[in-house]
Amino acid sequence: MLMDRMREALNTRHCSPRTEKAYCLWVRRYIRFHGMRHPAQMSEREINEFLTHLAVHDRVSVSTQTQALCALLFLYRYVLGYEIGDLGGVIRARKSRRLPVVMTRDEVRAVLAGLDDEYWLMAALMYGTGLRLMECLRVRVHDIDFSRKEITVRDGKGGKDRVTVLPDALVPALKRQLRHAKSVYQQDLDDGWGRVELPRALDRKYPNAAAEWGWQWVFPQQNRWNNEKAGAQGRHHAHETLVQRAVKRAVRQAGVAKRVSCHTFRHSFATHMLEDGYDIRTIQELLGHKSVSTTMVYTHVLNRGGLGVRSPIDRF
Repeated sequence: MLMDRMREALNTRHCSPRTEKAYCLWVRRYIRFHGMRHPAQMSEREINEFLTHLAVHDRVSVSTQTQALCALLFLYRYVLGYEIGDLGGVIRARKSRRLPVVMTRDEVRAVLAGLDDEYWLMAALMYGTGLRLMECLRVRVHDIDFSRKEITVRDGKGGKDRVTVLPDALVPALKRQLRHAKSVYQQDLDDGWGRVELPRALDRKYPNAAAEWGWQWVFPQQNRWNNEKAGAQGRHHAHETLVQRAVKRAVRQAGVAKRVSCHTFRHSFATHMLEDGYDIRTIQELLGHKSVSTTMVYTHVLNRGGLGVRSPIDRF
């Protein structure tokens, strides 16, 4: 089937599960838009019609339309073996420049105060290290180095590894969390399981690594997954929706009127680092941005009012 070939091509090129899910979704929408016609029977004209419909009728953002285009280019190039020609006639979504939502330090304290236990630590890590939500949830035991005060982010956005700071203030809570995770791991071992999913093909290269302590999740899921057909059990990391709901409740309880999400902690980390005098290149490295221009957006949201100038009315 076409979708099976699409997934195989994505897996062969080491695309992330989220990329696979998004690309397959766009291919299905493309096929449905054209009345269930097979993509091999369509080409540039049909792609133009679909992308234009997204921009004009659905009013999607630039990034959404670009993702749809990338999915279709991938389909034709790597699955159908056809190179797409000029798409100059497509109507592109209007690009808008939006500043990230950033909390003040008091707002961060208020939101964190409304979180308990693991959720507090997850949110504190995102704010204290600049981790994305999924990067935080996917931290494994061996990614934490207490002696060097650093956390290694494996296979982050764009398939890149990086190192970020481990805050001193979070060390005690993180050590408590590791003790909890180890007790969960030990119980799984006693029950005859204790294996986690490994990246890429490491489970074949190192057959016993999945049951080693260093590969376990720092934030394990509450319940083991169960494959009744294969007769196997394992444990994923905590699910992102649970953290998102907890943060949403805490924001509401704190009375913060801004549109705060888990990613807002990352934005706040970068902005507050700039306020503290750290240079933009250092923050770029900690965030894992490919270009410093991406990091530069935080210079526009510094809590200094306007462009850092003093209003004449303040001199009255």
